[in-house]
Amino acid sequence: MSAADSKKPDEVESGEAEAELRGKPFRRFFYRGIEVHKLLDLTHAELMKLFHARARRRFARGTVTGKLVKRLRAAKKSAKEHEKPAAIKTHLRNMIIVPEMVGSVVGVYTGLNFTQVEIKPDMIGHYLGEFALSYKPVKHGRPGMGSNTAKFVPLK
Repeated sequence: MSAADSKKPDEVESGEAEAELRGKPFRRFFYRGIEVHKLLDLTHAELMKLFHARARRRFARGTVTGKLVKRLRAAKKSAKEHEKPAAIKTHLRNMIIVPEMVGSVVGVYTGLNFTQVEIKPDMIGHYLGEFALSYKPVKHGRPGMGSNTAKFVPLK
């Protein structure tokens, strides 16, 4: 009889869960089959081949967003080790997230205020505006007094 068989069922489950947590490897992120740290080593032309057509066209026409990347780079350098860099505010909702921006904190303007967005590897290739909603989602409830489809509610 093994040691696992002599334990109670709940002890076996908790022991397996702890071993699973300890032995679980850190999830590596791949963008189109390439790891993020290898994306940083790619040239601009090689990186553009990985992006979708709209992003390739945008970068081919020239970017005026180089200033944002420079400011993010400076914020990362000035940040202390193991701390998040200072947030950089921007109105550039149409900026495409590139691998160099991963780990930065950006304040994206929503038309009312700046929403803080921490850039993660999953966000590469997306627009900054996708992560800061510029509208309040509609919450449908009962029809009100002004609606044409208002149900008759008798007054008692």
